Amino acid sequence: MSHSQLEMLTGLAKDARDQAGQLLAHERQTEQQTAAQLQSLSQYRTEYAERLQKAMREGIDPATMYNYQQFLASLDAALSRARQALIAQQQRVQQSQQHWQQEQRKLSSYDTLATRRLSEEHRRLERHEQKTNDDLVTSRLARQHNEKPH
Repeated sequence: MSHSQLEMLTGLAKDARDQAGQLLAHERQTEQQTAAQLQSLSQYRTEYAERLQKAMREGIDPATMYNYQQFLASLDAALSRARQALIAQQQRVQQSQQHWQQEQRKLSSYDTLATRRLSEEHRRLERHEQKTNDDLVTSRLARQHNEKPH
């Protein structure tokens, strides 16, 4: 694999990792919003149930009692749907997290490969430089040896 191919693959891996990161951030934000909606709905249900209790203490007609109970039942159904939505969103966050980690591992693999290639290139250059220095020393010693009178 050439250096330019490795750079291209690394660039593509970075883009994929960044896109996965953006998706993960979006999914986490949606999870927070879903959790906040669930919390608000739960709080509203609690307050409404407290109003029913107060109305019952003060005396309430059967029709109003029925309306309270029907509304509480609809709030309970909404709470159930909101809990299910939160669970589904948490699963999407987990999947996005795994996808991001997979893309990060791929990028790390390319980075490791590039680092190895760079190290090999440095070693090759060092060996070449050492060989050149050795050749210079050898030729200098040979000249000195040939210049000495016998």
